[in-house]
Amino acid sequence: MKVVMIGSGYVGLVSGACFAEFGANVICVDKDESKINALLKGAIPIYEPGLDDLVRRNVESGRLNFSLELENAVSKADLVFIAVGTPTRRGDGHADLKYVYAAAEELAGYLTGYTVIIDKSTVPVGTAREVHRIIEKANPSADFDVASNPEFLREGSAIGDFMRPDRVVLGVESEKAENLLRELYRPLNLIEAPLHITNLESAEIIKYASNAFLATKISFINEISQLCEKVGADVHSVSKGMGLDGRIGKKFLHAGPGYGGSCFPKDTLALIRIAQEHGVSSRIVESVVEVNASQKARMVSKIRNALGGSEAEKTIAVLGLTFKPETDDMRDSPSLAILPAMVDKGATIKAHDPEGVEEAKKLLPEAIQYMNNIDEAIKGADAIVLMTEWNQYRGLDLAKVKSMMKGNVFVDLRNVYEKEIMEEHGFKYTCVGR
Repeated sequence: MKVVMIGSGYVGLVSGACFAEFGANVICVDKDESKINALLKGAIPIYEPGLDDLVRRNVESGRLNFSLELENAVSKADLVFIAVGTPTRRGDGHADLKYVYAAAEELAGYLTGYTVIIDKSTVPVGTAREVHRIIEKANPSADFDVASNPEFLREGSAIGDFMRPDRVVLGVESEKAENLLRELYRPLNLIEAPLHITNLESAEIIKYASNAFLATKISFINEISQLCEKVGADVHSVSKGMGLDGRIGKKFLHAGPGYGGSCFPKDTLALIRIAQEHGVSSRIVESVVEVNASQKARMVSKIRNALGGSEAEKTIAVLGLTFKPETDDMRDSPSLAILPAMVDKGATIKAHDPEGVEEAKKLLPEAIQYMNNIDEAIKGADAIVLMTEWNQYRGLDLAKVKSMMKGNVFVDLRNVYEKEIMEEHGFKYTCVGR
């Protein structure tokens, strides 16, 4: 089976490599010449555990290729996935679909024989039908169907998510398109992964509804963490007690500085906008967004209070910058809201992150210093802020850390450590919801 992946970013590259691993012949096409040249040389432009080996293995097998040329790839394809970016449109929160529609219009003229065009990007309800209209208008004689196959990949565990999914959602309108997609995903039959077949609109909204619900769990437990701090409860214990209820589940009930990344912030705003356009209430999702923003702002106050009311002329070691571990993604990371406020008030920031420094440099104030290792960051620091729970930060030698610091303030925004142990080592310890 011949597959074309339009877009070689996070979703396109991971999906393309995984389909090749399934046995399909995949060509990833992108307009970014530097990206394609890098991929052709074996350089992976994003950090995702295991992706470099997966790409290398399938390139060597001949099943995975990269190209700047759309015409030759599409003309021979059975399936063409559109996996281009859909960033939040400035001003109104809606997903910007210009890249999706441009891809649809361009590929239309290259279609030969029956082809299924699949939206892989996260797109609002109605996008698949608009893609169909664009292609049909550009090439009235084309024999094609449009389908929706939203991705559910978590950064840091994307390959496992693709190879062992909770479900595969296929929005289709014809048996012919369904059969082709079933054949593509046939290797998942071995692990009995559910294929959820539905219509185009349902498939499109499943992705938004899923992400909004997960974001709701995060904002909910973050609000509960505030109450826990006031009444003397432990949010760890509360979330565990909640999560043991099978109706609720334990995932996404970890209090912290708020959600970030490429999906939750963008998708919650887009869902609100979709609801507004259709005259439907979205008060719960609106509250989720508001709570998340306030949680990030609350972390600034938490750090400031831990430092005695002012961060001016204080040196703060920041451990972790990315929105979560095992990724270099800085998009909407809590650090982007927290650290500039610290710098503005006169703090000196010495930051360390295993993978996110290069991206962070593009987005954070120039005054921030980036350290090559943890020791450099904490040496002489008045305070440590644990921003992202990378494994490297979970087993710190606390006695050594304390001896290297100037002060003793440790602000744990991910609740990695236990208060009693930290205080035994002489730290003035602050966390979230405990």
